[in-house]
Amino acid sequence: MFTEVSDRISKDLKKRGMNFVGSTIIYAFMQAVGMVNDHQRSCYRHSEVKKLS
Repeated sequence: MFTEVSDRISKDLKKRGMNFVGSTIIYAFMQAVGMVNDHQRSCYRHSEVKKLS
């Protein structure tokens, strides 16, 4: 999975010389730090994660 934002971050980091920072990896990082909440609304974690943002 990826988004326009993860694509832009990935491209910027690659320009700066970083490796292994593809769009999918950046998206996974964004999920881990709470930038993205892609839990389905019916999932009990959706509301819990939404409160953190």
